[in-house]
Amino acid sequence: MTEIIDKSFDFFKREIIFSISLILAIFSCFFVKPSIDYLNYINWETIVLLFIIMVIVEILKNLQVFERLVRKLLAKIRNTRGLVFILVFTCFLSSIFITNDVSLIIFVPFSILALKKVDRTDLIILTVSLQTIAANVGCMVLPIGAPHNIVMYTVSNILFQEFFILLMPYIIVSVVFLAALMLFVPTDDITLPRMSKIEFDRKDFVKRVFLGVDYYLLLTFIALFILIGNLENISFFSSLFSKWIAGNEVLWGVLASQVISNVPAAMLISGFSSNYESIIVGINIGGFGTLIASMANLISYKILVREFDEFKIRYLGIFTLLNVILLVILLGVNVFV
Repeated sequence: MTEIIDKSFDFFKREIIFSISLILAIFSCFFVKPSIDYLNYINWETIVLLFIIMVIVEILKNLQVFERLVRKLLAKIRNTRGLVFILVFTCFLSSIFITNDVSLIIFVPFSILALKKVDRTDLIILTVSLQTIAANVGCMVLPIGAPHNIVMYTVSNILFQEFFILLMPYIIVSVVFLAALMLFVPTDDITLPRMSKIEFDRKDFVKRVFLGVDYYLLLTFIALFILIGNLENISFFSSLFSKWIAGNEVLWGVLASQVISNVPAAMLISGFSSNYESIIVGINIGGFGTLIASMANLISYKILVREFDEFKIRYLGIFTLLNVILLVILLGVNVFV
């Protein structure tokens, strides 16, 4: 019995957002009788599009396309600022196409390895903090850059170019913010040692691709669709949320993201408001702030503390400070846009 409890607790910690979403969805079923109508709650277009994107990303990851490109760039680097710049803006560029989560999964461990090889572990905390911010900025460029944007893209039917134009002011300001922080990185000379050769493993390639898909993320979306569908059918919650959210979509997008992360926030708020442009802005700038504001934030944190547990407190301090500063700046931008 104790072993089962321990395994359940470990699973809850590992898949905390899915676990909470599932519990809330099941709880909501006590208020709205389960029926075939539940299937209508689910935006299947979102689920299919997300699955296709994850498969494509896994193919690119297993082909090690981006890591090969970055290694070629690093071969030309001669100082610490150049090294950090490449590592950070690689996350920005790659997150545009392979999502912010996957970008960090690939490049945070790679960055830690690179900085260890040049004996500059003192730059790891700042670099990983900036990489996480960069990934959350890059995912704003296209609606396929992050799960929360995929949700809003399919729900709102907003055009590709309109999506980019809507978020362009926030992207520009955030990139300037990242570039300004590069000035705090020293320009000490370095020589990167030769890294191990990348070898392509053809064995079980297709199997690895499909095993790499985050099926719990898909199930999280389904659970959240059921939860929000049930809330919409409970008159008390429907009227309450509609009243609170209407006209305050940006603010609620930011606030909800800080507490439940921006993926559930996107699904919750879009269920009670059709002001999709404001919701898109709110959940995207809401990804900055607390550690749980975006699932990508948690990913880089877990990777870092697994390698350097002693960096935990200092990383949280620096990461939160930089994110809160950027969040305040972007909220200011929103006032004038």
